[in-house]
Amino acid sequence: MTSAALSADLSDWLARLSALDDASPHTLAAYDTDARAFLAFLNGHLGGPAAPSDLGRLRLSDMRAFLAHERAAGLSPRSAARRLSGVKSFLRWLADRHGFDASPALSARGPKVPPRLPRPLDVAGARAMLSTVDLQSTTPWIAARDTAVVTLLYGSGLRISEALGLTGSAWPMGETLRIRGKGGKDRVVPVLPVARDAIAAYLAACPWSLDASAPLFRGARGGPLNPRLVQKAMEGARRQMGLPDTATPHALRHSFATHLLAAGGDLRAIQTLLGHASLSTTQGYTAVDTARLMEVYDRAHPRARA
Repeated sequence: MTSAALSADLSDWLARLSALDDASPHTLAAYDTDARAFLAFLNGHLGGPAAPSDLGRLRLSDMRAFLAHERAAGLSPRSAARRLSGVKSFLRWLADRHGFDASPALSARGPKVPPRLPRPLDVAGARAMLSTVDLQSTTPWIAARDTAVVTLLYGSGLRISEALGLTGSAWPMGETLRIRGKGGKDRVVPVLPVARDAIAAYLAACPWSLDASAPLFRGARGGPLNPRLVQKAMEGARRQMGLPDTATPHALRHSFATHLLAAGGDLRAIQTLLGHASLSTTQGYTAVDTARLMEVYDRAHPRARA
């Protein structure tokens, strides 16, 4: 059971997140679950419903006890780390509202989480995405735009922010394109004929004139294209094709790298094309490719099936 004061605080915090931070219903539900799990833990840990003043006295040992409790309840390291992040956000807000120092509790660190391996589409899935994403809009120029964006993401290994950051000055494109990536670092990426053709088809249909200083990819009202719209187009396409939720715009960048590696591409060259500062980041694709090879082996080798 939660004290009336903290219940009111929780409601106000969630309302603020919804109104000022534009948090999605899914995010709000996750934060609500995190905070309630923490307050329920404190009921037992402190011997009764916690009041705001009790939270101002929390120490690092209390937070470690909470994490141990959540892990014992079956929460994975990744989920426990995410839950701790939600709880700390709530504590920061409470500290500001009630004027206490939450530093000891906020110093808690979540469990170490192994990095997620990239989840690329296979070659057939990538091709299907390029040919299906245009079916998600009944407006021809928007359908052509979405096709052009996803083709460029997959064909050149771009981050979505890099593709949508292009201006009209990037057109016409040759066989390569200079991209400004993370940290303001420039790199040169290939532009396949199929990507140039897709962009040309989009520009021919686009009702907005090409301006060297304006975004290359426009929203419906002529402004910069919101990346969420590309994500939504891919969501519709993957549902239509029965692809998993991991088939996102960023998965196309992973697919670009993985398919190059599977075809014999050099890891250093792929690192340069992706704009990774560290080779260890690119080496994640080696694990992905090895995993796929082992799947093929287990499926096809006579001894594996014996």
